[in-house]
Amino acid sequence: MQESLSSKVGRTKLKDLESRLIGVSEGMKHVREHIARVAKTDATVLIQGESGTGKEVVAQLIHDLSDRARGSFIPINCGAIPAELLESELFGHEKGAFTGAVGVRKGRFELAEGGTLFLDEIGDMPFPMQVKLLRVLQEKCFERVGGSKSIQSDVRIVAATHQHLETKIDKGDFRADLYYRLNVFPIDVPPLRDRHGDVAKLVSAFISSANKMGRGSLKLMPDAIKHLDRYCWPGNVRELNNLIERLLVLYPGKQITGAELPAHLKAPRQSKDLEDRSVEAGNPQLDLLEQEDVTELFTVIEPLPTDGSLSVVLDEPVDLKSKLADLERDFIIAALDQTDWVTAHAANWLKMQRTTLVEKMRKYEISR
Repeated sequence: MQESLSSKVGRTKLKDLESRLIGVSEGMKHVREHIARVAKTDATVLIQGESGTGKEVVAQLIHDLSDRARGSFIPINCGAIPAELLESELFGHEKGAFTGAVGVRKGRFELAEGGTLFLDEIGDMPFPMQVKLLRVLQEKCFERVGGSKSIQSDVRIVAATHQHLETKIDKGDFRADLYYRLNVFPIDVPPLRDRHGDVAKLVSAFISSANKMGRGSLKLMPDAIKHLDRYCWPGNVRELNNLIERLLVLYPGKQITGAELPAHLKAPRQSKDLEDRSVEAGNPQLDLLEQEDVTELFTVIEPLPTDGSLSVVLDEPVDLKSKLADLERDFIIAALDQTDWVTAHAANWLKMQRTTLVEKMRKYEISR
C-alpha cells in the first residue's frame, strides 16, 4: 500500500497526505488510497460521511495533490446560504440584477476557475438550484444572475454530504441525474467509532499541533485513552478535537487520567443510544425501512432455534473465524440482493453504518 501510494503522488506529497489525514485504520488507508488515485484526474468526486469526519480535509487534499493545485480551492456550504441568495453566490450577478446589486460580482464558479469548487452539504441544495447546477456540469458554462453572456467554466467539482442521497432521490428531494453526475468517484469517510486504533494517533496530533501554536500541552494517560477508545464519538473527529481543546484550557501541562475526563465519555452506551446520537449528529440511519421489513431479511436463511435445541457435532477442528466471515458475507449479499444493491438500504437492513458496509464489501470483494 505504502509503495503504491508513493508511486501515485510522490514521496513528498505522500508524507503530506499522511500527516494531514491521520489514521492507521483500514478505513483511513482506503480513503488515502482513493485520494491518491483520483487527485491526478479531473473526475468529479462525491465525499460521503457523517458530520465531523473531515470531509473538507479530504476535498482540500484532492485539490492540493492535483494538477489544479496552483488554482484556487473555493468552498461553499450549500445548506448555509438562503435559497434566494445561492444562485448569486454560485454564478455571480450583474449590476442592477436585483435590489442591492450595486456592481458586478463574481460567483464561486468564476473564483474557482482553473481550480476546484467544493460544494459542501450538496444534499441541502434547494431543488430548483439543482437543475441549474446540473446544466453547468453538463454544458461547462453559465450566466451571471441578470446577465445574458455565457461564461465558460473550467472547474473541478468536489461535493460532500452527510445525507443518504439515494434516500432523498426516493423521496423526490434530490435529482437522480444530478446525483449520477456527482457520483463519478465516491469516497466514504468512516465515522471515528469505526476507525480502530486512530483515536490515540489523533489525540497525539492535536496536542502536538496545540503545543506548536503556543496553546500549551498535556498528556493523556493509558486509562484515559482507553475510555476515549470505547466512546462512540457522535461528533466524530471534530468532537475529539474540541475535547482536547477543552482539556488544554482546564489542565494545562497536566497528565490526564480517566478521572479528569467528562462523565459522558466514561458511561457505557447501548448500541441503540449510539444510533440515536448518530442521527442527532447528522447521520440518519433507520427511517428508510419499517422494522417489519428488516425482519424479512432473515427469511433468506433458516432461523436458529431459540429453545436450546441447537446441537453441533464437530468431527474435525473448525476455523471459527473463517466460518463466521463466510456467514457475514452471505448475510451482506442477501441484504444487497433484497434491496437491489442500494448500499444505504442494505446497511439499514443489516443495522450498520453505510460506510461500515462499504468497507466490508471491499474486505470480502463483494460486487454486483
